[in-house]
Amino acid sequence: MTDRGGASHPLVELTLGRFREFLREPEAVFWVFAFPVIMTCALGIAFRSRGAEPVIVGVVDGDGAAAVVAALEEGEGFTVRRVQPVDLERAVRDGRAPVIVVPGTPPTYVFDDARAESRAARLAVDAALQRIAGRTDAFVAVERPVQAVGSRYIDWLVPGLLGMNIMSTGLWGVGFAIVQARTRKLLKRMVATPMSKAHYLLSHVLSRLLFLALEASVIVGFAWVAFDVRVHGSWGAVAVLCLCGALAFGGVGLLLASRARTIEAVSGLMNVVMLPMWVLSGVFFASTNFPDALQPFIRLLPLTALNDALRGVINEGRPLAQLLPEIGVMTGWGAASFGLELRLFRWQ
Repeated sequence: MTDRGGASHPLVELTLGRFREFLREPEAVFWVFAFPVIMTCALGIAFRSRGAEPVIVGVVDGDGAAAVVAALEEGEGFTVRRVQPVDLERAVRDGRAPVIVVPGTPPTYVFDDARAESRAARLAVDAALQRIAGRTDAFVAVERPVQAVGSRYIDWLVPGLLGMNIMSTGLWGVGFAIVQARTRKLLKRMVATPMSKAHYLLSHVLSRLLFLALEASVIVGFAWVAFDVRVHGSWGAVAVLCLCGALAFGGVGLLLASRARTIEAVSGLMNVVMLPMWVLSGVFFASTNFPDALQPFIRLLPLTALNDALRGVINEGRPLAQLLPEIGVMTGWGAASFGLELRLFRWQ
């Protein structure tokens, strides 16, 4: 689209300018494309699925310790570690074993009751020692192990990392660029050009959207190649959700940069907005771990809506029609933020 003088539309020129400016910043390219891949690789290896693992049991040396060790080693599913009596409290504190057995009649189980894995280990050890001592079970339960689709931690993690990356690039990429231009007195020069405030602000959002497809493809593609993470829903649905998330966080980034005059000021505002969502919105662990009283607030956060929707499509194969509440939250944040930005934005 051109005007009568043959020049491109201001929105097109501004968007292309932001696009070229981003490509000339190697640090920004690293944080957008390389850092999420490194995070996916590191966390995917650290929390990879190892199958059924043996229960680690500590046995305190002393009278009767040899019999307890022999009994546990004869059974299946236990790894026994010997513990010196003087190291008992330190072994519990350091997590050397989820449960430690002090031999005796009856034996004593030392464990941290606040840890779920310790309680489970205590029950497994007690059941094994009770059976060895002659206890008979009233019935033998039928076991049916299953491997649910998307149940691995890496399957759950990748949509959260994708959502976090969309948030970070939307806020930092848009807000930081505007404040940087303001500190360099570039915005004062743009006032004299034939463009509207809306064109300038929209160009920052649209320039980020140009990278969105590549950004999402890099993260999801690497997870598929390295960890066999599959998209069980529609790629079109993933694209729509990424677009909604990018628009929402692009609008928030514009709003935060509307009046900030220094890099330090906008950096502080960005951290105030992002840190609660990193913790509350289910990036690395489920947001349902927080109290029920906080859940209505957490559900209204744009990153919670984006992460939940991405997991619904990628892990569960849900259609967009079932994700309208999450899409509504993201759309509301984007529209409200951009509307406020148009009112609050100042060139200098």
